[in-house]
Amino acid sequence: MLELDKVPCTGPIGPRRDGVDLPFWEGLAAGELRMQRCSTCSHWWWAPSWRCGACGSWDLHWEAVPPRGKVFSWVRTHQPFSAAMKEFTPFVTLLVELPDAGNRRLFGILVGPEDGLEVGAPVTGVIQKPSELTSGMAVLRWTLATA
Repeated sequence: MLELDKVPCTGPIGPRRDGVDLPFWEGLAAGELRMQRCSTCSHWWWAPSWRCGACGSWDLHWEAVPPRGKVFSWVRTHQPFSAAMKEFTPFVTLLVELPDAGNRRLFGILVGPEDGLEVGAPVTGVIQKPSELTSGMAVLRWTLATA
């Protein structure tokens, strides 16, 4: 079982150089999950974009959404792909579907008990505080809502 605030990142993280996802990272730093949405057609987007792929509008904004969803898929990783993850292997990576954000899906590491882990299980997002383990960035993690 992985514990929040003790899990390193599996690779480089942070805003892209072009800044398109900066509001996502700023949201995590402020304690909230922000997702991109088109102001014209209301379509939700992930991964972040400068332009709406549904209607072509350039008028996209970021909305705070509840950090809750359901497991769409998951995988248990047994190979430590980085030296930092060696002591944390095996770990579970989730693909979480967010009903409050047009069913967009986000990846994240599961922390806490794994009892009840299955496709469709409800999960809640928790924010790991910035630390050396997270390259100084706040990071979204997931915990089973039934735990």
